[in-house]
Amino acid sequence: MAQRYDARGNIYIVVAPEELRRQGIKLPDQASDAAQTREAWTLAAIEACCSWAPGTQPPGSKEHRSDGLLVGPFQSSPPFDLLIVNTDGTLAERSGNGLTIFSQALSDQGLLPRDEACLLRVYHDKADTPSPGQTSVKAAQVDGVSGFWLDLGQPGFGPAAVSAHGVEAADFNGRELSHVEQLSALNGAWSRSQFARVGNPHCVTLVENADDLPSNEQMREPALGDGLMRIAYAMPVGAGEPCPAGINLQWAMRLSEGHIAARVFERGEGPTASSGTSASAVACAAWRAGWVTAGEVNVTMPGGTAPVLLEEEQGELRRVSLFGTARLID
Repeated sequence: MAQRYDARGNIYIVVAPEELRRQGIKLPDQASDAAQTREAWTLAAIEACCSWAPGTQPPGSKEHRSDGLLVGPFQSSPPFDLLIVNTDGTLAERSGNGLTIFSQALSDQGLLPRDEACLLRVYHDKADTPSPGQTSVKAAQVDGVSGFWLDLGQPGFGPAAVSAHGVEAADFNGRELSHVEQLSALNGAWSRSQFARVGNPHCVTLVENADDLPSNEQMREPALGDGLMRIAYAMPVGAGEPCPAGINLQWAMRLSEGHIAARVFERGEGPTASSGTSASAVACAAWRAGWVTAGEVNVTMPGGTAPVLLEEEQGELRRVSLFGTARLID
């Protein structure tokens, strides 16, 4: 049975491979094969699992009843393989909230080890980063709240880390960032960005004023949303510029010491209430810009606040970890 989970307003549906096959969807037995043949089955899976039943779509809600689909596990014991399917049928390399939800689903099924780390392997079809991407998760508590720490590894920075082309350097208080012409054409205040790869690619734009943080409602309006889609989405839906494989977009503003406000426009999905890897990328970009020091950084998005742990060694970020919680909603 497909089940819907919420992680800070980011909603995914978890479905076992055999459930999709029972619905007539021709999903290969191995996650690696499923990733390479995704065009043959992902849209049918999204239609079967994520579409609203007739007459049930709430007024003003998004086209689908979730932000994506988590297909897995493909095994009955760790390590566990899965695929993260965006609602446009593309595959994501990683999703912090998605992996938090998948961990909660494994725990609910009695499959997740209680006292040790568990490896999750996400298969995808992107050519610029290895498949599968691996994430170690472990059950934990933070301030009395039960959830999971996700070890996202060492982040990468700069245009080369996300395969961006044709971007110029930009100065930010003596620190080199990037100027993404396509973004600054939409808003002149969006002139300084930090590219970061946290398993998947991100472009974090740093702003000084709250008015320059776009709301989700503004990003859904064609006047702004169409332009953002051209940047964030790969061809043929978008323009694939400056990143041919597409890019997740974020905007960040410093609120106080160790506290950053953020907004998110996801590749393959659009504006979202929250995103775990986006929160992690924002924390990394804030460190790179000198806004925060290593340690715990809190990133507040419309859907809630995500604790991110940055570990620094000899002036470099060596590891970024994300704490997440999730709950079953139907």
